[in-house]
Amino acid sequence: MTRAAARRTRDRVMSGAVVLTLAAINLTDHLLHPPWWVRTLEGAGLLAWARLDGLTWSQLGLGRDRLGSGCRWAGGAIAVVAGVYVVGVLLPLTRPAFQDVRYDLPIGAALHTVFVVIPFGTVALEELAFRSVLWGMLSRHLQAWQVLAATSTLFGFWHVFPALSAGKTNLGVSDAVGGSGFVAVVGTVLLTTIGGFVFGELRRRSGSVLASTGAHWATNALGVLFGLVAWRLDPQR
Repeated sequence: MTRAAARRTRDRVMSGAVVLTLAAINLTDHLLHPPWWVRTLEGAGLLAWARLDGLTWSQLGLGRDRLGSGCRWAGGAIAVVAGVYVVGVLLPLTRPAFQDVRYDLPIGAALHTVFVVIPFGTVALEELAFRSVLWGMLSRHLQAWQVLAATSTLFGFWHVFPALSAGKTNLGVSDAVGGSGFVAVVGTVLLTTIGGFVFGELRRRSGSVLASTGAHWATNALGVLFGLVAWRLDPQR
């Protein structure tokens, strides 16, 4: 075996190890429901692993030279998501999609969720996992479109466990599928896979994981804020 072939084999093995690690993290978090800050530590651990394996900050989408680009793309993505959500929450047909019982919260708790729990307990781990570490690992032996497809698909399957309860907590999902079940899981996986493609393309175009992080935060966190509005516009639900 040539040195190049051996290197490709090693890179594939390391990518597989990351995927298996992510599966273990997902299962463990689902079964044990640790505090939000544990997921921040999990993301930091993945990042440290990638650095020890030789990935540079630029390969991880964290290079200083792409910081400005990442911030600009992130700002644009946040503005687009906010605009879509304004329309969605004002239309009675789409308003139930924002009415998730988990986020029918007092304003203080909602702000803590938006600015602490979501960015550090969800977005940090998932962006470091899929658009930083796994992205960097796969880029060593796959073409760019293959990296985008693989990370997006795996990101979709990452959301199987949350989808199992989506019909019980979100009125829009419940109305669409009549409660939780196979349809809710398939729909959630498809939607989050599409979201993964969008986040991944932002990361690719900007060269920075900050772009996908901004879009990811906006999708989740602004949903909570607009959910507060939705519950107050239609409290009988």
